[in-house]
Amino acid sequence: MHPETHLTQHTFRAADLRAEADAYRLAAQAKRPYAIRTRIGWTLVEVGLRLASPRPAFAH
Repeated sequence: MHPETHLTQHTFRAADLRAEADAYRLAAQAKRPYAIRTRIGWTLVEVGLRLASPRPAFAH
């Protein structure tokens, strides 16, 4: 194959990879609000477990 053919193939492949990377970045940004919800949810679970557990007895 001619060098121009290889260059054309590599150019198209690079464009495809850039498009995939952009799509991945957009998808990752769309999922970020759920991360905040997850952190808040686990914080509420931790607080609930602390409230539900018996208090330790103090040694005199």
